[in-house]
Amino acid sequence: MPRFFVDTPLAPLSSGGEFTLPPGAARHVQVLRLQPGDALTLFDGSGPEWQAEVTAMGRSTVGVRLIEAVQPQRELALAVTLAVVMPANDRMDFLVEKATELGAAALQPLVAERSVLRLSSERADKKRAHWQGVAIAAAEQSGRTVPTRIEPVLPLASWLASLAPRDDEWRGLLSPRAARPLEAFAQQRALFLSGPEGGLSEAEEDAARARGFVTVTLGPRILRADTAPLAVLSWLALTA
Repeated sequence: MPRFFVDTPLAPLSSGGEFTLPPGAARHVQVLRLQPGDALTLFDGSGPEWQAEVTAMGRSTVGVRLIEAVQPQRELALAVTLAVVMPANDRMDFLVEKATELGAAALQPLVAERSVLRLSSERADKKRAHWQGVAIAAAEQSGRTVPTRIEPVLPLASWLASLAPRDDEWRGLLSPRAARPLEAFAQQRALFLSGPEGGLSEAEEDAARARGFVTVTLGPRILRADTAPLAVLSWLALTA
């Protein structure tokens, strides 16, 4: 069944409510050539998803009717945020897409001392909007009802300085210099920090540890900047 994200709150409409799809979702419905009476699934990022049907097809508008709300259980048991120093080229798109498929709650893009990709101001805002679109598309495909939230791009140092202590959150720093393997933890929230292609500097790792991060390794092999955080998510999906 076709499945689409809409930026319109669906709960206030209730079962039987009719409304016009936003332009983005309407274009997808038109491309698929759905007709009145055809079924589709809608979600707005708040948790539930809605079974719906097309009621009207206009030249540029699509009317739908909500039938029933359901609450699927497709999210990770843990609320996981990936804080990643952005990899270069198109690897960030890949990372956002796969992190969404694997269940990340949020992704924090960062700029560090050894960053290849450096974004700021308007360019950073445009990239963030693009990555949020990638996350929404991945949520549509994977069945998630809450797309990964993409946070504003920040310098690593200022982001670390803004972090307050949290007893309910486990913080892991992925480092090839670490000796301690990643192990199970009791908290229901987790924050993982992963460096760029050249790794974090010793000073940056020290700053992270000062904010409560535990330095851990994912094994004897050196993983790429876009592989390491995804390996963590895969491990959590199987063990948490």
